[in-house]
Amino acid sequence: MGLLSFKGGIHPPHSKKSTENLAIVDFLGPKVVEIPLRQHIGAPCEATVKKGDEVKVGQLIGAAGGFVSANVHSSVSGTVLDVRKQNTAYGFDTCVVIENDEQYTKHESVTPKPDFKSLSGKEIINIIKEAGIVGMGGAGFPTHVKLSPPPEKPIDTIVLNGAECEPYLTCDHRLMLEESAMIIKGLQILMQALGVKNGVIGIESNKPDAISVMTEAAKNTDIKVVGLKTKYPQGAEKQLIFACTNRAIPSGGLPMDIGVVVNNVATAATIGNLFETGMPLIQRVCTVTGKGIKSPKNIRFRVGTPLKSLIEFCDGYNGTPGKILLGGPMMGVAQFSDELPAMKNTSGILVFSQEQAKLPEASACIKCGKCVTVCPINLEPIQISAYSMLHDYDKAAKFNALDCIECGSCSFICPAKRPLLQTIRVAKREILARRKK
Repeated sequence: MGLLSFKGGIHPPHSKKSTENLAIVDFLGPKVVEIPLRQHIGAPCEATVKKGDEVKVGQLIGAAGGFVSANVHSSVSGTVLDVRKQNTAYGFDTCVVIENDEQYTKHESVTPKPDFKSLSGKEIINIIKEAGIVGMGGAGFPTHVKLSPPPEKPIDTIVLNGAECEPYLTCDHRLMLEESAMIIKGLQILMQALGVKNGVIGIESNKPDAISVMTEAAKNTDIKVVGLKTKYPQGAEKQLIFACTNRAIPSGGLPMDIGVVVNNVATAATIGNLFETGMPLIQRVCTVTGKGIKSPKNIRFRVGTPLKSLIEFCDGYNGTPGKILLGGPMMGVAQFSDELPAMKNTSGILVFSQEQAKLPEASACIKCGKCVTVCPINLEPIQISAYSMLHDYDKAAKFNALDCIECGSCSFICPAKRPLLQTIRVAKREILARRKK
C-alpha cells in the first residue's frame, strides 16, 4: 500500500514503547468524582442536580447551555456532595461532586438504541446530542454540531483519525486493536447520520498491527483503511484530510467547505457503544506515561476522576515530577496540580522528570528557515513571532497568523530555541480579541 502524507512536518521521537503493547485496564474508582459542567468547546452546562441528590450511572447531571454545548452525565452512582466552582483544566468551572457508592447502578434511561439503519439522520444526531458526545482527540468539540452542516455545504466523506501522531500517546492505538468492531460500527452510524457512502480511516505506518486489524474489521463495508506516513502532525485535521482525500481546506475554511467531516477513532467507538448499550459518554481511555511515572498504562477511567488517582494507579511518581501535561508533548497543556479532574477529552497524562521539564535558553534567530520548511500550513512562523513580540498584531495577521494550527513543529525544529509557538498563540488571541471589538 502506498503511504499518504502532506507537505512539511517533523519526526519527533515516538516514545511510545512503554505503553503500545499494554492492553487497556479499567479503573473504577475513586471514592469521589468531580465532574466539570464544561468539558467541551462552547457554553457550559446548567446543573440538573443539587447537593444531597442520589444519582445513577448515565444520569443527566448537566444540561447543554446552547447549541454549541454538550450534556454531562454521572459516571458513577452515589450521592451529590456539592455543586461548586473549582479549578479544572479549562479554568474555574462548576463541578458536580459525587460520592461513589461503588455499586455503579445504571440509570433507567440507559437502554440500547434501535438499529441505526432504521433511523433517520436527524434521529441519530439527536441521540448523539443527548449522550453528550464530543471530539475525544483533544479539542472536545460537540459531535452533533459537526454533524449539522448548513444545507449549502453537503458532506460526502467522513474521515476517522487513527493517526495518533503525538509522541507518547497510545490509547487510540490500543482501541483500534481491542475494539475495532465498535469503531467500525461507530463510523457506520456517522455515515448513516449524514447519508454519505465514503468512510476513510487514516492510520500511521508505525501501527502496522492496527492497520491490519482495522482493515479486517472493515471487510464487506464501504469503509476504506489507508496507511499514512509516520510524520507529525499527520493527525491534524487539515493534514489528515489532504492525505486521505487529496482535498485542501482553503485559508480560514473548515472541513465542511470541502465536503468532509473528521472524527477521532475514540469518538466513533463511544458512538458504537452508545447504540449498543445506551451508555452516554461517561468514560474514556487515556495513556498515563512519561519518565515521571513508575508504571505507565493505558487506562479506561470514569469522567471526573482526579488526575492524582490515575497516577497512583500507575504506582505513583518516579521521583519528583517536573511537569504534568494533559495530552501529548507537542500540543498538551501544562497543569499546575494533579488534583484536577480528568475529562472527556483527556487523551493522555504525561509526566516529565525535572530534567526533561527544563526549558532551553533561547538565542537569536540564525535565519536558517527550518521553521518555514516544516510548517504544515506553509506559514512563516519566524515572521509572525517577530511581529507578535513587537506587539504589531496587524502585521502578524497579514502573515496569516490565524491559520496556525499550533502544532509546535516550528518550535521543535528551531535550533535557536525561539519561543515561536508561544508568541504566535499570543498573536492569535490578540487578533481575535480585536476583531470581536
